[in-house]
Amino acid sequence: MTETPLLQVRLGNIAHGGHTVARHEGRVIFVRHGIPGELVSVRLTESAPEAKFWRGDVVQVHEASEHRVPHFWNAADALKHRDPVGGAEFGHISLEHQRTLKAQVAAEQFTRLAGLKAEDYNFPSVQFVEGNEDGLGWRTRMSYSVDGSGRLAMSGFRSNKLTSIDSMPLAHPAIENSGIYGVDYSGIDRVEVAVSSADDQSILVLLAEAVPGAAAKVAKQFPEGVNVASFSQQGGSAADGKGSLQVLAGNPWLSEKVLGEKYRITGEGFWQVHRAAAGLLSERVIDLLEPSKGEQIADLYAGAGLFSLPLAKAVGQAGRVFSIEGAPGTHADAKKNLKAFRQATVIRGRVERVLRQVARDAALDAVVLDPPRAGIDKQVAAELGSSGVSRICYVSCDPASFARDIARLSSRGYELEHVEIHDLYPHTHHMESIGLFVRH
Repeated sequence: MTETPLLQVRLGNIAHGGHTVARHEGRVIFVRHGIPGELVSVRLTESAPEAKFWRGDVVQVHEASEHRVPHFWNAADALKHRDPVGGAEFGHISLEHQRTLKAQVAAEQFTRLAGLKAEDYNFPSVQFVEGNEDGLGWRTRMSYSVDGSGRLAMSGFRSNKLTSIDSMPLAHPAIENSGIYGVDYSGIDRVEVAVSSADDQSILVLLAEAVPGAAAKVAKQFPEGVNVASFSQQGGSAADGKGSLQVLAGNPWLSEKVLGEKYRITGEGFWQVHRAAAGLLSERVIDLLEPSKGEQIADLYAGAGLFSLPLAKAVGQAGRVFSIEGAPGTHADAKKNLKAFRQATVIRGRVERVLRQVARDAALDAVVLDPPRAGIDKQVAAELGSSGVSRICYVSCDPASFARDIARLSSRGYELEHVEIHDLYPHTHHMESIGLFVRH
């Protein structure tokens, strides 16, 4: 096999997805592991002649940016490894400059896809999250593959090659110190690990079996006190309630605590990954939406009720909160978490269908949106426009889908009154945006 020749290029602007944009003989190349302005040598990873653009990784830096720092994680360092693992693609950039680059990406997306003018809003600006000075140890949820020798492993960007690992510096310290890296996972396909925010120490390990019966053998290797469960991926997962979940040690769920309130999260049920995210986002949603006693509010893509609970407290027994979620397993958690609030109605179903029914039966005052990375679809935007709701608070983990949805909501008569961005994913290209839309 012929080795792909290296190309020397000057890196241009940052692009959404963690790339810089370079050009070589008229060809656009999306390059990872660089910083805008650097002169580098790039190894092409995708270079089909008919492709609209190529992809490549920086393998040598000839003129380094002043913002380049030594990578904190050897396994993810592209200058040391041909196939660096993913999950820390900005680890070679100073944290302050990471936020500058993220702000540039957000501004470009909001301007190009949403038609906004940067001067009309507070962007570009990405806010620092307290308690995260070095950007490490923030992940309370981790997902690992298992290599052929039964060790925890991760793969690189757009790569199937697994690299065994014995640490992940972005993971919560309790996960790193739980003993998971010393276990033989033979017969297991995937491993999910979570730590509780209620005590910062309770661990739940979920094992996806590749070989029937393997999980029971693996579970015996964990220290006493670690909760372990196995789940089948056939026909679904523990998160959507379609897979089978078998308890092997302790409980198949963790307790979470946010702003003094407890939540229960079962299996792979969705929960914010950054250790400070649940509290920060809850506070910001309530501050921006300003719910008042007696109001009727719909919480769409509500998950386990992270926002539904404080909203229910805010509207009081004279108001109503409709907590809407499609995944059966997560919906069951929401019912438990909101059981004490008679003003909260927990509904399972497709968001657009349930929203249509709720909007027909109740005079909604406000809506909270926290959709998956893909954002909302045209039908949800249409239902929101038809609902007549005057205030929408949108929580987004992807600036591109958020920008597209800004345009969709704007076409339905909504104006983006406020937007803010928080760095809840340090050392990665991801960011969290919160927008408040109003219709006068």
